[in-house]
Amino acid sequence: MKILVACEESQAVTIELRNLGHEAFSCDTEPCSGGRPEWHLQQDVLGILNDGWDMIIAFPPCTHLSAAGAPSWKQKQADGRQQAALDFVYKIRDADCELIAIENPTGKLNSDWRKPDQIIHPFHFGDPYMKRTCLWLKGLQPLRKTNIVEPTHHWGSNSTQGGLLKDGTRPKSKLPIRKSWSSAKDRSKTFKGIAQAMAFQWAGTLHTSNSTGAGSW
Repeated sequence: MKILVACEESQAVTIELRNLGHEAFSCDTEPCSGGRPEWHLQQDVLGILNDGWDMIIAFPPCTHLSAAGAPSWKQKQADGRQQAALDFVYKIRDADCELIAIENPTGKLNSDWRKPDQIIHPFHFGDPYMKRTCLWLKGLQPLRKTNIVEPTHHWGSNSTQGGLLKDGTRPKSKLPIRKSWSSAKDRSKTFKGIAQAMAFQWAGTLHTSNSTGAGSW
């Protein structure tokens, strides 16, 4: 299969797809950090969305969409940053491709577009962290959990979880915070267990039945 992994500089999913024999390419405006530049398209992904891909797996930037940044949403809405981020996601959503997965944390997409088809955490796939991750799916089944382990840390950037309570305060994390990164790029990494599940379940053994409700926007 010819697969585009959009907004991925780490090449985590791309490498797993290549390991299964697929013609996969990561695409990002930044250079890749996965060590395989021959599999990386360093450009704006919007220019190649309709280039005959069999599947698109996308990780659009969440800076202006994540509920973790909800206190700054009013400003981002006023200056157009949030709408621009939404428009970017919707262009991926509307690409001429029958199999599309879009990943993002809980946030503006949940209310402006629709609820996700699935919510996963790294600890469902062998990595002991809680990190609420939403998946919107077209033509693809939700991922099956492959290796559920006990979470030891919350993968976040501070001592609170994203989102606000009704009184405007943040809910406290029930687990200690893992702060082992130096940038937002590190914080938004795709865990190996999730990358392997995406590659094998969506491309290695392809499921396109709509029996669980996934399959159309």
